[in-house]
Amino acid sequence: MGCTPSFLHHHHHYHHQTTTTSSNSNHRNGSAEDTEVAPADSTSNSTHMTSGSTSSPRSLRLFKKSKVDKTVKSSKSTTRAVQNETGVQGGFTLTDERHATKVLLAFGSDDLQGDAICSACEELGYEFSLASTRETVLEAFQATNHEIVVIDTRNPKIIDGESICKALRSLKTAQYTVIVGVVRRSTTEKEDSSVAPLLSMGFNRVFTETYSLVQSVNELLQLYVSDVQPRLQLSSAQAAYVALDKCSDVVHITDQNLNIQYMNRSSERFLGFSMEDVAGKSLLEANSVDNRDLMVQQLQRGREWEGVISWRRKTGDCVVLSGRVIPVYITGRSPTHYVFIHESQSVALDKRISGTLVKNPELPKGTNNRKGSADLKSISSDGLRRQSIAKLHNLSIEAPITKVIALITSVQENASLEDIQTLDKVIDILRTTELYSPQLKDDKGKPGDPVTNDLIGALLSSGPAVTPFARRSSSDSGSVSRIGLSRSTFKPVNMSHQMKELLDTSLLWDFDIFKLEELSSKRPLVYLGMNLMNHFDVSSSLGCDENVLHNWLVIIEMNYNSKNSYHTSTHAADVMQATAGFLERERLKQILDPLDEAVCLVAAAAHDVDHPGKSSAFLCNSNHELAILYNDLCVLESHHSALAFKLTMSDDRVNIFKCLERDVYKAVRQNVIDMILATEMTRHFEHLAKFVNVFSIKKEDDSPDGGRSSPDIGVLTAPENITLIKRMLIKCADVSNPTRPVRMCVEWAVRIAEEYFNQTDEEKENHLPVVMPLFDRATCSIPKSQIGFMDFIINDMFETWEAFIEMPELLQNMQHNYKFWKEKEKFGIHRIQDVITMQRTWKD
Repeated sequence: MGCTPSFLHHHHHYHHQTTTTSSNSNHRNGSAEDTEVAPADSTSNSTHMTSGSTSSPRSLRLFKKSKVDKTVKSSKSTTRAVQNETGVQGGFTLTDERHATKVLLAFGSDDLQGDAICSACEELGYEFSLASTRETVLEAFQATNHEIVVIDTRNPKIIDGESICKALRSLKTAQYTVIVGVVRRSTTEKEDSSVAPLLSMGFNRVFTETYSLVQSVNELLQLYVSDVQPRLQLSSAQAAYVALDKCSDVVHITDQNLNIQYMNRSSERFLGFSMEDVAGKSLLEANSVDNRDLMVQQLQRGREWEGVISWRRKTGDCVVLSGRVIPVYITGRSPTHYVFIHESQSVALDKRISGTLVKNPELPKGTNNRKGSADLKSISSDGLRRQSIAKLHNLSIEAPITKVIALITSVQENASLEDIQTLDKVIDILRTTELYSPQLKDDKGKPGDPVTNDLIGALLSSGPAVTPFARRSSSDSGSVSRIGLSRSTFKPVNMSHQMKELLDTSLLWDFDIFKLEELSSKRPLVYLGMNLMNHFDVSSSLGCDENVLHNWLVIIEMNYNSKNSYHTSTHAADVMQATAGFLERERLKQILDPLDEAVCLVAAAAHDVDHPGKSSAFLCNSNHELAILYNDLCVLESHHSALAFKLTMSDDRVNIFKCLERDVYKAVRQNVIDMILATEMTRHFEHLAKFVNVFSIKKEDDSPDGGRSSPDIGVLTAPENITLIKRMLIKCADVSNPTRPVRMCVEWAVRIAEEYFNQTDEEKENHLPVVMPLFDRATCSIPKSQIGFMDFIINDMFETWEAFIEMPELLQNMQHNYKFWKEKEKFGIHRIQDVITMQRTWKD
């Protein structure tokens, strides 16, 4: 080519740290200005390693990926596309764009072949090192463990490629390394040429010399796909198998036909079979599954399945285990393998013996605090046990209906098949939410007498039930009328840079609502509400203009009582933010559709509108007009929901439901009302017991974790159960303060205590019954009130909810806050003024 090799250009830059280059290096599609170079005094092995003489121009050099032009970007995007195409759903991340593929080049002298490969590495964004002797090659490899080693075998007198390859293969760390030998073109053109000798020495591929940059890039790309990536997958799989063999769970892996391909040592010990006994056999041939067809159908669609499998042991007996099955597939394709994960009874028994439940005063009452043995689950998420749905029944509450179902289940164990099926139907009836809602039997009334049927049906009706939505996608516009609807006409008010930065974190659980209260001049609901509703595209779900949505938030916020210390629009915004955080969890995304999400956010925003700062009991005792209006029944929540709809319907400019069809509006209205009414605390344990009863199933007392398993997706998406989920969602969002970071938890505690103190003061002043006598300003202990609230209300509910949506920060914060209040109680910080003084020290 008649030019100085680019190796020397780079070597020149390395020592002089210049940004200039000769025009002869332009064939690399980049300039020296685009190349990162190491400082001259670098001592890292990867950037400066000599081969005997410090002045040798053949010292080891490392070139990192730099800024690139369009050609390089195109090559990198091609590499990423290849990586993404081979990514496995639910498996290891096999490649990481932040870490470039590392290549080691073993060339004894500068030539155009080495120059072409170096240029190809630069274009692909690969990190590459260059070494010229056997010693520097081995030293460089041991320091970095390159994925690819390219060795020049053309001239053994300059560098002994065969010796280097054998030396590399003798290293334990070279197990998954691809070694390529560069050979002369004349060698491959001989009729009797063969690559067998090189392959027998340890080379994986042969690279015919070429000075073409394009051919070199193509060779490296093919090398990555055909050799490097499979080895990365193999090394990841090997790590997975080691972990599986060490874990205590019963794990099986099958092919797409459910034929067993692997089972871990825990399975062998628990079931008694060896891998040789079951390899290639159908997992369902000897083991039975309830609703087998439903399970297979779900798995073939790429969905996880949770349920119960009856496993046959080698001794002949059967044991029932609950667990989950996870499909493994490349995105967009059918599953190729299924992973069955169950916890063995012996493991559960070991946990009971060595991990006896102990009372820890530093954790909320009812919290599972096991000590002793640990497995993969018990050490994940900072020590929180990830038992998902199986954890729901490890709670301190048990409703009578739960006991009834448990008794029926125990009877089924020794019943005939016909009786088992009958009792299953009984359990299904008992698990419904309205056991005493009357229905007209088909044989009552004369056939063909619709008047009688209508009359009796109307008299027996207790009012409209919560109407489920027709499940639809976010793109389905069939429920809204879009005549005259103009989208994207909303012009947001000018926001400070500080507020914009804060709202960018609106979906984080540690979102600072009090900072937003300050920045918005105590109008956080409008700003946060629009942010969250735009994120969930509520205007599309409701078919309303964004200006109408904004106006609705404004009028709702105006009707919150700013004189209250707790029940203000800041509390409404906080509940809305918690609701949004829950809606982002993967399980709820699978269950709720866009209209469900819109209903949840609307209900959260309006759930305490026009709250007087007093409890329903106070209103009843004082003969307040609201108590008289609502007959002392669910006074506040009835008022909140009624006023929310009254304000909404007062003007088309705020009517966010205007474009909904009649039936859809009716369903939306009923769902919003139902969610707001669910925040009434007098029915707290009823709602919690229903949720626990429906979303977990009790099995044998000696089965893992109390023998609970989760329902399948069909149960989760049943209309009546979606209603239970949304009730639980808003209940948890409404009282999420103890699960927030400690600074926010304390601020909310001060605010609610001040509101209760004001009520007690007014009750004493007007000689009314004192609803909460312990909330006396002069004697109340703030830490004790918070500890009691967490013990009897928060802990069980959030243990249940976290098990369902899998959001570990809830329990982490709750336990931290519980310890915090215990500590303050211990050191005598009781009065509200003491807590406020403590807060000021934080701010200072």
